[in-house]
Order: sequence, then structure tokens, then C-alpha cells
Amino acid sequence: MTASNSAIPRAAIDALLERERQRFEREHPASARAHAVNAAHWLNGVPMHWMHDWGLPFPIVVREARGAEIVDVDGRRYADFCLGDTGAMFGHSPLPVARALATQAARGLTTMLPSEETGAVGAALERIFRLPFWQITQTASDANRSVIRWARGITRRPLLLVFNGCYHGMVDDACVRLENGRTIAKPSLIGQVHDLASGTIAVEFDDLDGVERALKTRNVACVLCEPALTNIGIVLPQPGLHNALRALTRKHGTLLALDETHTISTGLGGYSRVCGLEPDFFIVGKAIAGGFPCAVYGFTAELRERMLGVLAQKAPGHSGLGTTLSANALAIAALNATLSEVMTPSAYTHMIDHAAMLEDALEEALRVEGLPVHVTRIGARLELMFKAEPPRNALEAAAGLNEELSLALRLFLANRGVLITPFHNMMLTSPATTRAQLDTLRIGIAEWLRELLQK
Repeated sequence: MTASNSAIPRAAIDALLERERQRFEREHPASARAHAVNAAHWLNGVPMHWMHDWGLPFPIVVREARGAEIVDVDGRRYADFCLGDTGAMFGHSPLPVARALATQAARGLTTMLPSEETGAVGAALERIFRLPFWQITQTASDANRSVIRWARGITRRPLLLVFNGCYHGMVDDACVRLENGRTIAKPSLIGQVHDLASGTIAVEFDDLDGVERALKTRNVACVLCEPALTNIGIVLPQPGLHNALRALTRKHGTLLALDETHTISTGLGGYSRVCGLEPDFFIVGKAIAGGFPCAVYGFTAELRERMLGVLAQKAPGHSGLGTTLSANALAIAALNATLSEVMTPSAYTHMIDHAAMLEDALEEALRVEGLPVHVTRIGARLELMFKAEPPRNALEAAAGLNEELSLALRLFLANRGVLITPFHNMMLTSPATTRAQLDTLRIGIAEWLRELLQK
């Protein structure tokens, strides 16, 4: 949907953007000065280029972040529903994690040897996620790369299957999309020289026939998927999709890897545990160690035996899996604290209850005649899409994206002390999110609509 065919005139969006940009610049002088200093040494004035993607006149420069609140260098406070784009889903700097990191920092940062908490962490991972064996990486991207390599090594098959619109981090194999029925590399990739379609097949999220056609070749090592698409708006699976996908992968000897880095919001143990799925591999990062750089991938006992066989038969030398700082002592400490004290049933109850309240409040505020909108929720994660009906796949989800309206919403809310994710319109609730913060967001969106619709 474009602004021109929505119920909101493009002129109204442009006028609001201009007013809000001027207000932002007036009210954030310290961030403006800090950004000017940063621009002397950092690309676009930020140490990681995504930080420039909010669409604000310049980035908000953060002084501190605690719970579900951010304070910037101008002293302005924000109810934070972005939460580090999921990294801080359990709140900024949870006390048990901060305490564990401080304690471990005095004992050593990294040794490339297991620390004494390693056994407890493994047991906790099995208890929560229901898989017996695990490995640790620094990011979910690293974990996904490792899983793909293991799957190809175990099966001796070359191909990966992903769903169109998926997100699996900075993994080349998954940076593809469907265009006119063909798998191609995403045109937005920088510096990509390899033909990604030579090793990856993309199908639409609701196209089980397409999945079976691909798997029947018996060249597909692994299906890597999110239980629900989360990076093109939230696209929930059609009823029966996951049962059918599991049956198809088993029928054709293909491994099934579920990336729950975002869908960990569903509930304790992620979508897989809540909905009774049975993956061969399970991947989760970002929030798994309370926001400290860490990710894990788990696997079945049967896969563990096959992985040991691969290791026994490989040539001497580097396996191409693992990095020096993976599973460092700080990561183990943060992971242990998160699994034992932060990622708890009571935390999820709070998060999901507040997300449900927010969903109801947003649907009420957005129930405006002539404006096609839809709120989709998966546990503590919500998405506002400019589309009347929930999408079935990435193609339909793309029709519900409107960058101009999204930018206008982010900027308007930031000026009223609310942050939502800069990538589409995702919102998260944390164990620290309050009802007052929900009200602030609800009121902000209602005011945004009134201004745009001139009511």
C-alpha cells in the first residue's frame, strides 16, 4: 500500500513529518551536538550503520537504559517498546545479569576453556527448550551459519531452503528473496559477489507444494525457518503448516532448523515449546543472555551422533565453525543468570498480559473508517501493518508496508517519549513494561491519527 491509495493524503503525511522534524531538532540539542562529534569518526555518525535507520533528523544519543526506559543525553525519557530490536526483550540491564557480569568480570573475561557454570547452563537450556545438546556462539547469525554448515556436512546435500521474507541475521545463504518465481539475492546486499541462488531455494511461507517440490529432489540439507515471519511484519503460519513441514522434512530426509531469535517472545521455550514443534536444530540469540552478545543452537541426540561422525571423518585443521570469543566466561555468566533468574514463567506472564492489553488498545485506537490497518501479536511481540487483513506470506505482507506512514509514526512517537522499532512497526513488551507506558503509546498513536486525519 502506498500513501496515495490509503485513507491518509500524502500531503498530510509530508506536513506532519516537517512539523515533527522541526520539533525533534528543537528538543534534542545535546543529541545534535553529540552526533556532530560522532560524525567526525563514525560512518553516518554511528558505530553500527543500522543505528542511522530510524529516519530521525539525527540519532537519539543514549545516556542510560534501564528496565523499559531509555534516557538520552538531553535528559528526555522514553517508554521503550523497541528494546534493542529484541536484544533487551527482558528489559535493559536486568539486575541478575548485571550482577553476574560484574562478578565474572573480576574473575576473567575469556579463556577458551569452559567455566564452572557451563554444566548448569546446559541443563537449563534442556529444561527450557527441550533439546539435550547445545553449542554457544556470539550472535544468532553465527549460530545460523553453524547450523547450515552442520546440516550440509551431516546430510552431504548442498541446498538450503528458506521462506521468502525470512530473517536469519547476516547469513549470506538466507539473504535471498523470490522474484517472479525465481530465487535471487536481495538487491540491497552490499558487496555480494556469489550467486546465492546456487545454494538456496526460497518459497513463500504458505506454499507447502513448493516446499515438497524442492525437497523431492533430495538435495536439500536443511529447511531453516522462523516459526512466524517477523521481519516483514509478523506473518503467522497457516493452521497445520508446521505439522506438514515437519512431516515433509522427515519424509525426504531433510533437517529442520527453527530460528526463534524473534519468536522467543511467544512464551517460555519459544514458539516450539508452546506449540509442540519438534525441530532438529533450534537457534536463539539476541535476548537469550539478557542482551549480552550471545546465541545458542541446540540439537537432538541423534544429530549429536551424526555430528561426532562428521568430526571423526574430517581432514585435520580448522572446521570453519566457531570463533575465538564464543562461549567466553562473560557470556556463560550472562546466559546462566538469564535462564535461571530472568527468563521465568512470571516474566512471560507479565510480558504477554501487557502485550495483549496493548493489542486491544491499539485495535481500538486504529479502528478508523477507511484506514486499512491490522495488529498482529505473537506473545510479547506486536506489529502494526497498514493492511486490513493478516497476511499469509511475504508477498501479502509487503503490500501492508508503508515507509512514509511508518516514519511519520516513529518520529511522532519519539517526540512524545515513546520508541518503537525502526524496522517496520514492531513493538515489544518486557517484564518491566508498565500500564502507564502502554497508555503513553496508545495515546500517542491516537493523537498521530487525529493529526493525520485532521480530526
